[in-house]
Amino acid sequence: MAKKSFNLEDIHKAVKEYRFEDGLRLIKNNLSSKPDHMDSLYLAAVCSRYLKRYTDAESYLKKLLSIAPDMGRAYQELAHLNRDKGNKVQSIGYYRQATEHNPALLASWNELHKFSLESNNRLSAKHALEKIEHLKSLPNILLHINQIFNEGNIKEAEKKCREFLIVNPTNTHAMSILSDIASRLGHLNDAEFLLESAVKLSPNDSEIRKKYLLILRKRQKFTKTMEQADILIEQFPDNLSFQAQKAIEVMQNGDHEESIRLLDKILKKAPLDPNTLTAKGHAEKTLGKTNDAIHSYQSAYNSKHDHGEAYFSLANLKTYKFDDEEIQQMKNQLKRVDISISDRTYFHFALAQACEAIEDFDEAFTQLDSGNHIRKQQTKYSIDRMNQEIQAQIDVCDKEFFDQMGSGGINTNEPIFILGLPRAGSTLIEQILASHSMIDGTLELPNILTMAQDLRGEDIYGTLGKYPGSMKNLSCDERKEMGNRFITDTKMHRDNAPMFTDKMPNNFRHIALIHLIMPNAKIIDARRYPLDCCFSMFKQLFAQGQEFTYGLKEAGSYYSSYVKLMNHWDNVLPGKILTVNNEDVIDDLEGQVRRLLNFLEIPFEQNCISFHETDRSVRTASSEQVRQPINKKGQGRWKPYAEHLKPLMNSLDKNLLHQQDIDLINK
Repeated sequence: MAKKSFNLEDIHKAVKEYRFEDGLRLIKNNLSSKPDHMDSLYLAAVCSRYLKRYTDAESYLKKLLSIAPDMGRAYQELAHLNRDKGNKVQSIGYYRQATEHNPALLASWNELHKFSLESNNRLSAKHALEKIEHLKSLPNILLHINQIFNEGNIKEAEKKCREFLIVNPTNTHAMSILSDIASRLGHLNDAEFLLESAVKLSPNDSEIRKKYLLILRKRQKFTKTMEQADILIEQFPDNLSFQAQKAIEVMQNGDHEESIRLLDKILKKAPLDPNTLTAKGHAEKTLGKTNDAIHSYQSAYNSKHDHGEAYFSLANLKTYKFDDEEIQQMKNQLKRVDISISDRTYFHFALAQACEAIEDFDEAFTQLDSGNHIRKQQTKYSIDRMNQEIQAQIDVCDKEFFDQMGSGGINTNEPIFILGLPRAGSTLIEQILASHSMIDGTLELPNILTMAQDLRGEDIYGTLGKYPGSMKNLSCDERKEMGNRFITDTKMHRDNAPMFTDKMPNNFRHIALIHLIMPNAKIIDARRYPLDCCFSMFKQLFAQGQEFTYGLKEAGSYYSSYVKLMNHWDNVLPGKILTVNNEDVIDDLEGQVRRLLNFLEIPFEQNCISFHETDRSVRTASSEQVRQPINKKGQGRWKPYAEHLKPLMNSLDKNLLHQQDIDLINK
């Protein structure tokens, strides 16, 4: 009998036949034995809405979203509910949230298109119509696969997509969906291959080509992204969006002046476009033209008052002070129910900065907590999973492991890996080193992470996979090939200096791999006092990744795991890594610079002391700080928030903290 109650086919049949009372009866049987069954809760809400039992429907949805806060269909049903109740504005807000969580929800796009036409918002209407036409062009099975993928059922989506491609091997839409799955799982090589193949099969499909461009950018193959951007412009010369895409790729390629010139050309045709204005601000910021960037960001939010990214970009300058009018504007936007999730997140983080500036620390923390909560709901980060990954590195990569692997890889001292945690001072170290005539400063390069992901094998459904154990099977030739590939693939980011930096912080989890393929590579661990570091991460809205920063408990646990792993590397690879404490750099700049350069075995240069005068693009959140002389502004900025930081303190190794700081938080 129990087995029958969970046969959703009978429930779906009842709903399709408008037998909502029968459907509810069957659903309640499900929920009586399994109250958190998500499909049952969803269908209960649907049936209740059709029966006009709106309170019941809302109750089911509330519970469903507490279990699955990123479930697009739940937001869509909440939107339908508000629509049926006559709450039109609220419904539009939920439809937008639905499409953000699941872009394959046709019903939500239809409603957004209808609303945009009624509101005479031609740009939004055009965007919604494009989505509708694309989704309608898909076979029903691909639409279903797209939907379940966006609901997080990756395993089933991949299985069904591969089955479809066996029968339809040249279907580019299926290849595109499978590339999304591969990208989500970190298999960027596979994603790139699939999209490259799809572009060859459908060269005039602009959506697939743009997706191909974006995966190339993710792999930092900027020359190729430029090629694809040029093709898009050639194919669609009047499309301003593609022209803007070209400007962004030029920016990513390092030519920010040319990017600004291209963006200005677009702004002559569309002077009020907020995205173009914001992109221009980003280019100006990167060049250190702060006043110009401020003007661009302000122009962006003046043209579109709910353009949260513009407000956040101002806050992210770290030096901008919001006035009372701007603060009120942001608060007014947050009162709306129809703004997007991303805009809402931007406003929370921007307001946090604004409130901190006027020393309203309680309100600043409230805003930070709200913004991080939204981001946390969008991630699948697991403390237990990360602890398992760290422990696997320790268990596999012991002294015996390195003895057995012996020598190998390539003999090069070109790369300098600056790693650790975000907001720990790695950008400062990079700026110091990039001021040296023998060192090129590059980017946070994804190459090592990609290699590690390839070594995981089928690590896609929550298991640890083969990595790091799979490194034991690497032959000398394979290690040499990987080392050579790293050097070759990163040349595009370099000039002519004999050494270069890779500032990807997460590489600390892959030091064994780095050592195996490039044993002479230099590794610098950028470290900062845990309360300063973790709270600074919590305050920063990262563009992508770094999911552990969206909760105080998660940030503290990650920091402790990081220290544990770095201690292990110091034990099994003595002398391999130089730890540089941010506090020491601030207290004794010249001493630490000399220490760094001695470790790298290169001569001292005075330019490294006057690093803030170095003319180079800086793309991280610390871009403004590293253009200023050394100061102690970042130290102790957590202290006004001490009463809120017990979850952080409790997740940190207490041996890493000063007793007076523990006492302050416990006060």
